[in-house]
Amino acid sequence: MKVLAINPGSTSTKVGLFEDGKLLWDHTDRFDSDVIGKFATIADQKDFRREGIEKIMADHGVALSDVDAFVGRGGLLRPMLSGTYDVNDAMLDDLKSDRYGRHAANLGGQLAKDLAAKGGCNRAYIVDPVVVDEMMDVARITGLPDVPRRSVFHALNQKAICRRAAADMGKRFDQCRMIVAHMGGGITVGAHENGRVIDVSNGLGGEGPFSPERAGGLPSGPLIDLAMSGQYTRAQLAKMIAGKGGLVAHLDTNDLREVERRIASGDKKAQAVYEAMAYNVAKEIGARAVALNGQVDAVVLTGGLAHSAKFCDLIVSRVSFIAPVKIYPGEDELQALADGAFRVLKGEETAKTYGA
Repeated sequence: MKVLAINPGSTSTKVGLFEDGKLLWDHTDRFDSDVIGKFATIADQKDFRREGIEKIMADHGVALSDVDAFVGRGGLLRPMLSGTYDVNDAMLDDLKSDRYGRHAANLGGQLAKDLAAKGGCNRAYIVDPVVVDEMMDVARITGLPDVPRRSVFHALNQKAICRRAAADMGKRFDQCRMIVAHMGGGITVGAHENGRVIDVSNGLGGEGPFSPERAGGLPSGPLIDLAMSGQYTRAQLAKMIAGKGGLVAHLDTNDLREVERRIASGDKKAQAVYEAMAYNVAKEIGARAVALNGQVDAVVLTGGLAHSAKFCDLIVSRVSFIAPVKIYPGEDELQALADGAFRVLKGEETAKTYGA
């Protein structure tokens, strides 16, 4: 069986063809900002991106009809349980209208559906979008009824890495209690209990550690003062929270390798910010241990920042008392998407229905 996985990003489209779970090839289309800028909305980019995918497939000698299923990265949708979902009309309506937010990932399900229809297989899926919500009720309540906590996180990679870590421990995914820190441009830390994420930091919404591009949790009083100062527009403040926060705000770079080069050359400010980011990750891992009542099989570090042994060591030194620490650098979202589709094709799972 063959599955084509599609991961649309803000300036790229990544695709990969898998056969019986194994990657045959992958390819990334990258777009200059002036090319993407010609489109008024993200939704307007769909046909342009679909044509690019069809060309990639043709270049690799693959016809749409050769593919048994198409799977796209899940976008911003209503809160949903983890799993693989059929792309149905209700989902398409929400993705096309940007009802729950605007993001390039909203194109994933739409592209999968269009390509599946053209190929005649009609199997189009998404897997574990960022809005997976399995939080326990007690974790949702804050000190303001109008501001409940929301579950928005790197669900696709966190779930995939949990499956991998469980297998490495000789256990089933739904038998493990793990804390997973996904560390990339944004950082989210989730408490996984027997297959469900019962508490997680919403990195996009201003929770948890600061990261290369996000401000993380901030003292609310000074933040209100900043918002009311008249110095910034709402859009500028939003960008400071997610996009120009964290390392970018402190050091004018989102590249951890550049920060480490500065540290090696004696930059004390870079070292202080670097260590603070690691400390914040460790502190959030500690908070997730509370969610699991201290009963943790493993702490897992993943994402692009996990390639840095030095950064991981700073975290491990503070959290190894909680549980053994496992490190899985990077994120393989195409493989995670394909795995979700194959679980359905093999009958290991049943595809869920959005809106049901």
